[in-house]
Amino acid sequence: MKIKSKILIIAGSDSSGGAGIQADIKSVTSLGSYAMTAITAVTAQNTTGVKSIIPIPCKEISSQIEFTSKDIKPDSVKIGMLHSTQVINSVLISIKKLKLKKIILDPVMVAKGGAKLIDDNAILVMKKKLINRVDLITPNIPEAEILTKMKIKSILDMIKAAKILLDLGAKNVLIKGGHLGIKPLKDIFVNKKETTIFTNKKIITKNTHGTGCTLSSAIASYYGCGKTLKKSCELGIRYVNNAIRTRPNFGKGNGPINHLNSFIIEKKFR
Repeated sequence: MKIKSKILIIAGSDSSGGAGIQADIKSVTSLGSYAMTAITAVTAQNTTGVKSIIPIPCKEISSQIEFTSKDIKPDSVKIGMLHSTQVINSVLISIKKLKLKKIILDPVMVAKGGAKLIDDNAILVMKKKLINRVDLITPNIPEAEILTKMKIKSILDMIKAAKILLDLGAKNVLIKGGHLGIKPLKDIFVNKKETTIFTNKKIITKNTHGTGCTLSSAIASYYGCGKTLKKSCELGIRYVNNAIRTRPNFGKGNGPINHLNSFIIEKKFR
């Protein structure tokens, strides 16, 4: 398989392999792109929850981003877990210094098990400084509620929340509808020119650990290859839905999805 694009991933590590940097690398690789990383935190976690979070020093995060990108220039960037104001500011400085383009932000705030992954001051800085520097923000409903300070109970609420995020400076917003509890599943892509609703069958399962990380990395992969942002969202959603549908049944809690669902194995290796 020929490598299609180069993706820089700025995110935290998940020791269980279902989310974070590990899920990002698996997603980018399985979609035919090349993954580079800047790790912002190391977590000890499994499918039942997060045991501990050890932050990486800001200077080291910046070094990872800058030293890597000066040698191998990324075609797009995926940003995940940024747990403090200092980390966000460091990442912003590096992004500006390197003039990085095609940036996808997954505003990771709460783990599947309920552990909080970002502090309140960092959320304010994200809203004021980071959202307007990226091409797309991909919150789920709880994250969108935190960012907009409104309750989301319907499709109309999702659209209203997306427009609030546009007013905060976002260029494009993809709000994921998995937490809405309706069938079929609806994800909403909004910018100042259009509103698109992606509709897919809702798969009932507890094995959805890392879906947000996976989706944003898949979108970054397609976007880095030259597809439009809207098309990248559509293809990324399809990839994640297939990953949920073919999920392995690992762990006692919220299990991982199948990042290898896009692989077609050559006959000689079967």
